[in-house]
Amino acid sequence: MTGHRLVIDIWSDVMCPWCLIGYGQLSKALKELEGEIAAEIRWRPFELNPQMPPEGEEQEAHLRRKYGRPAEEGARIRGQMKSIAESAGVSLSWEGEGDAPPAMMWNTRDCHKLLAFALEQAGPEVQTALKLALFRAHFNQRRDLSDRTVLLDIAAAAGLHREAAKAALDDPALEARVIAEEQQAWDMNISGVPAMIVEGKFLIPGAQTPEVYVNALRRVAAKVRAAG
Repeated sequence: MTGHRLVIDIWSDVMCPWCLIGYGQLSKALKELEGEIAAEIRWRPFELNPQMPPEGEEQEAHLRRKYGRPAEEGARIRGQMKSIAESAGVSLSWEGEGDAPPAMMWNTRDCHKLLAFALEQAGPEVQTALKLALFRAHFNQRRDLSDRTVLLDIAAAAGLHREAAKAALDDPALEARVIAEEQQAWDMNISGVPAMIVEGKFLIPGAQTPEVYVNALRRVAAKVRAAG
């Protein structure tokens, strides 16, 4: 049987641990569906904190301010997320030597511009490699993702032309496209991420288990076949 190919657009932010977890669970589902369903994954922009200043904000202080939850609750939730991430085959843990520096939240507009550039110039596989590198830089390496030098280092390591990526960050047309795609999410009533849109119209919200993704993708593939 020839496998069916589905396009999956994932609205996501690099600051979002559930987005990395959701990708890990989706990857497990696609492995299970190998030979039956394949996916072209494209990452779309969603800024959780579009007003975040360039200097960023310490993560714990940010979550306390945004959600009003005490530090103990934050530590408990982070512990649960790390455990879920490991079961999804991804990591939210510090990988450097010594004590981890403070976890920070950054402005991610430039990240999204680079991701849009990667998709346009190099295709979905390179874009996914860049997205995973940005996740790793944020969660595992605690790098400053509002620093353009850091971003260009990551982009170059992912296979993008450094000078072209630098020009992309200053391209107003590219920024306008990112903003338009963020608006598209709101137009589709996406108010939280990750949100996966399969074949342009079937929504799978949140980070689901591999079983949920397997069943959802099978249903979409069946509908696409029936319509075709």
